[in-house]
Amino acid sequence: MTTAAEDLLQFGKLVASTHGWPAARAFKAYELSDGDRTRIAGCAVDLLKVFPKAPGVSAFLSAAFAVHLERHLSAPVHLVAGTLAVDGEPVYEDDPSSLAANAFTDEDPQWQGHLWVMVGGYVADISIFRAAYSSDCPPALGRHVHSVFGQDKGLYVDQWRRSRRLGLSYEPQYVLAQDEVTNLMGGAYRLIEQAKGC
Repeated sequence: MTTAAEDLLQFGKLVASTHGWPAARAFKAYELSDGDRTRIAGCAVDLLKVFPKAPGVSAFLSAAFAVHLERHLSAPVHLVAGTLAVDGEPVYEDDPSSLAANAFTDEDPQWQGHLWVMVGGYVADISIFRAAYSSDCPPALGRHVHSVFGQDKGLYVDQWRRSRRLGLSYEPQYVLAQDEVTNLMGGAYRLIEQAKGC
């Protein structure tokens, strides 16, 4: 198992590959303040009020959350694609070759792994609870979330590698570029508008 410093260095390289080295340095230097934690929670509450509950929309929800956070925080915010595992067993994963096939070039992503937001070295996962409470959730994730967190949760925020103590493992494979986040945001906006019309 790698150390937290090694993990942050590796993740910094992923950030640099799509956003440049200044963004990677900002990511590594960031410390979550109480004010930012409050703003993150407020952004999640605002978004969850308007975002439809439906299967298969986690990528769009995470993209909308990243955009919302970018507007309200002066912090390094990145949308990350990778594997989510529960107690070491992957529940959302995809073949990394999907990333090479431009998985995020349009509003309908071809990615089957997990997407989450990183604010500096902190996971801010708005989709994990929506997924766990849905009918198409992988059973291992549903059981784990219900036993560890209970019902009616909306956002998980924690230091990236501290999530392991709760049985969650976030393994990043790619940090989305701004145009890829914008593509997903187009799909999120369409879903929100459709929900308003119902």
